[in-house]
Amino acid sequence: MPRPLVDVDASAASSFCLADEMPPLATGWHAHRRHQLLYAAQGALHLEVDRAQWLLPPQRAAWLRGGTPHRVRSNHPVRLCTVYLEPSLVPMPPQEECCVFLLPPLAREMLVYSARWGPERAPDDAVAESFFQTLAHLLAEWSSQGQRWRLPRARTPELEKAMAYTLAHLEGPLSFEGAARAAGLSGRTLARRFDAEAQTTWRRFLHDARMLRAMELLAQNGARVTQTAHDVGFESLAAFTHAFHAFSGERPRDFRQRVAHGTALPAPPLRPTRPKRAD
Repeated sequence: MPRPLVDVDASAASSFCLADEMPPLATGWHAHRRHQLLYAAQGALHLEVDRAQWLLPPQRAAWLRGGTPHRVRSNHPVRLCTVYLEPSLVPMPPQEECCVFLLPPLAREMLVYSARWGPERAPDDAVAESFFQTLAHLLAEWSSQGQRWRLPRARTPELEKAMAYTLAHLEGPLSFEGAARAAGLSGRTLARRFDAEAQTTWRRFLHDARMLRAMELLAQNGARVTQTAHDVGFESLAAFTHAFHAFSGERPRDFRQRVAHGTALPAPPLRPTRPKRAD
């Protein structure tokens, strides 16, 4: 059974883990005083901060800087293992408000082990203090390989509807006109919204969303590359392999094998950045 809601900022312990099995969830916008390491040992999370959003399958974790507003949702049950760290324990806090990275095997084991110390633990537990200090130091190394795979976040309800419609239909035929109708906008207006709010196009958003969804599917036990290609809207396996390699720097088969062993991924290829427009 899920435990009652806990006010994590009220805990007397400097650092601790909050582990729980949760039904499908959708939190409101909130922030924590402590730095937060968000991890789902089972299931996948959808994480949003002010200007970006991520999919977090069990092989990835999010390192949220203390005070960062965020919200989380999951369409399926999840097993959470979230660590909260006193800022004074962290020698190198995240430079950005959120950093998402692939968990090495040691990190996964430490996160699962940390569940023995919940928010009600004794503040003077020397073993717990030493453990979380070690974890805080290792986080600087692990998060240095943060992934740039993210999606922009909508800033108006209309664009949010268009993005939600797109994310809900990645597996089948999908048109820009359908996304515009879902948002209640003309195609021209929706194109302007993507450009102004997300600094991208709908087609690029769709492509990146399909690649991130493919990563999530390939991370599951028994995943098949051909089925994954079909599940994210590709009729041709060759086209999917080419697109996935261009996006991630690896072929889908290699990615699947690497994630299964929990090893680090190569940095994705850099894309040309768009120049900022003058106000």
